[in-house]
Parts: sequence; C-alpha cells; structure tokens
Amino acid sequence: QVQLVESGGGLVQAGGSLRLSCAASGIIFSINTMAWYRQAPGKQRELVATITSGGRTNYADSVKGRFTISRDNAKNTVYLQMNSLKPEDTAVYYCNAELSLDWIVTGQNYWGQGTQVTVSS
Repeated sequence: QVQLVESGGGLVQAGGSLRLSCAASGIIFSINTMAWYRQAPGKQRELVATITSGGRTNYADSVKGRFTISRDNAKNTVYLQMNSLKPEDTAVYYCNAELSLDWIVTGQNYWGQGTQVTVSS
C-alpha cells in the first residue's frame, strides 16, 4: 500500500515562510513526476508546482519567484519552500505523485491527505 504523508503546514503572517514536505512510502518501483496542488475554500483544486525525476520544475504563475519545489529521490520525498506568503495562498495543500509499482504497473497516481496553510494579513 502506497502512502503519501504531508507535513509542515500551519499559520503564518503575510510575508512569512513555510516549508512543506511529502514522503512516499510503501512498495514503490520508481516515482516519476511529483507535484503540489492546493484548494482554497469554494475553489477548484489547482496545480502549484511540479518536478520530474530529473529535476525539471514548473510553477503556476501565481507562485513563480516565491515558491520552490525540490525532491530527494533517495528518500522519495518532495518539498515545497514557500516564501513571501500572501493571504491568497491560504489553502489546503496536497501532494501528488505519479509512480510505478513494478515493471508492469506504471503511471499510478497517488494523493496525500492534505495539509492546511493559513496566511494571515
């Protein structure tokens, strides 16, 4: 059973920083793309950032220059460093991973349970 467990959310003032972590565990053959999504109250879930196994990154325009996604392949962990936080960054942040369980079972999509980030003005 594969699990993604997030940590690092919390309450921070505008302009502050937080670092989210997401560790994948279980029987995993390989992990391709890892990503962070977020969902604010009353809004659809949106993509925040992605990172491939080779380290190529992509960001939503709203977080470019403020957020940095990184990963430790040896630990099956992805991070999201969030700086210069704004009240509009308030949301539940979800980790996502596309992974292979073996040579045959590939392209499996898993989600974490979510971690709340609240930015006060």
